[in-house]
Amino acid sequence: MIVSPSLLSADFGYLANELDMLNNSEAEYIHVDIMDGVFVPNITFAFPVMKRIDQLSNKVMDVHMMIVEPQRFIGEVKKCGGDIMTVHYEASTHLHRIIQQIKDADMKASVALNPATPVSVLSEVIADLDMVCIMSVNPGYSGQKFISNAVNKVREAKELILKKGSKALIEVDGGINETTGKLVVDAGADVLVAGNYVFGAADPRQAISTLYNLK
Repeated sequence: MIVSPSLLSADFGYLANELDMLNNSEAEYIHVDIMDGVFVPNITFAFPVMKRIDQLSNKVMDVHMMIVEPQRFIGEVKKCGGDIMTVHYEASTHLHRIIQQIKDADMKASVALNPATPVSVLSEVIADLDMVCIMSVNPGYSGQKFISNAVNKVREAKELILKKGSKALIEVDGGINETTGKLVVDAGADVLVAGNYVFGAADPRQAISTLYNLK
């Protein structure tokens, strides 16, 4: 399992300490949400903060762009240390072109699907993707309740990946804990994004380990 703790739930006043904890954990990724207040009703990290995160972290930076026209910032994401760039299907008019631009910038390309968006929309691009992000909450805020239909969407994504011969990983983002994590792992998920479950735990590294060892 790959665990991608979401910094949206971290204590921003002690971000260096939080990153040090993650550096010494079993997490393989760090999930960084970029929100613009337009695509989602919230605003989060700016690029200078993202650059500092990269300087303090030894993990893969998993950048989730919850913004309109994400293609405008591909170069900036790479410059600030992004390793994986996730764009939303719903915000990407020319999705195939954006995927190629992300790959041309030497990053892995991922596409996120909102809860109401069917997996089938990725049929023509799944073979080009490195990852599919199934949103198990509506994007924009941390701490939301897991939407159970995400389990079915993980199964559908797995079927599509196998059918098209894709090597894409399946990431699930939203409401993940040891119970919901187990459900999506059993359905075929490879990457778990967890915010409150990790950063709200008495022992965040143990929480990460619990998810890491889900089978």
